[in-house]
Amino acid sequence: MLTKKQLDLLEFIHTRVQRDGVPPSFDEMKDALDLRSKSGIHRLITALEERGFIRRLAHRARAIEVVKLPESMGGAPSAPTGHFQPRVIDGPHPSPSQPANVTMEDVQMHARELPVMGKIAAGVPIEAISHVDHHVAVPGQMLRSGGSHYALEVKGDSMIEAGINDGDVVIIRETPTADSGDIVVALVEDQEATLKRFFHNGSSIALEAANPAYETRVYPEDKVKVQGCLVGLIRTY
Repeated sequence: MLTKKQLDLLEFIHTRVQRDGVPPSFDEMKDALDLRSKSGIHRLITALEERGFIRRLAHRARAIEVVKLPESMGGAPSAPTGHFQPRVIDGPHPSPSQPANVTMEDVQMHARELPVMGKIAAGVPIEAISHVDHHVAVPGQMLRSGGSHYALEVKGDSMIEAGINDGDVVIIRETPTADSGDIVVALVEDQEATLKRFFHNGSSIALEAANPAYETRVYPEDKVKVQGCLVGLIRTY
């Protein structure tokens, strides 16, 4: 799923290539999206490239090729990816519009108790999590084999376009590594924890929100430690 800014930039590049045969300059992109600096354009282009929508051609100035378009711009439906798609465990009042969700009966019959390690910021990073608040019952089929799991309560709205809301409880599989595009618990500078989509680009780590109101944050790779990857969530209505 693309953020609004990513979609706006892709549409602008596609329109200019169709009209002029060449992509716009970075200054033109910056002005079209009303951004203050070209660094924001670099982050958006990197995100579009990592998602397979554009390709940058080496050793050529302004060489950006549009590889595919999202469905909203007339592109073909995307094939399923290995990235997280939320599996929601409903609370006492399950929604009839989500028949594929795991029910409370499933939870009660095949549940495992996981520690809820406090709150995790889906927004600006907050103080690192290190204590157990309480425990939560999680269906065994949500958990991955070969690893420990824990739960965190989400605080903030920066991951809403990934289906993760303020107050949700996310299920995390402990791991020190992640693939680009995974949603992770990241520990920043050994003191702040946040829930974001993870991208590794050379010697830098980008932590990207799923809400256009939040900017992507980029850190040197030695300043970010992956604490686990998202495998599911629990929502109570």
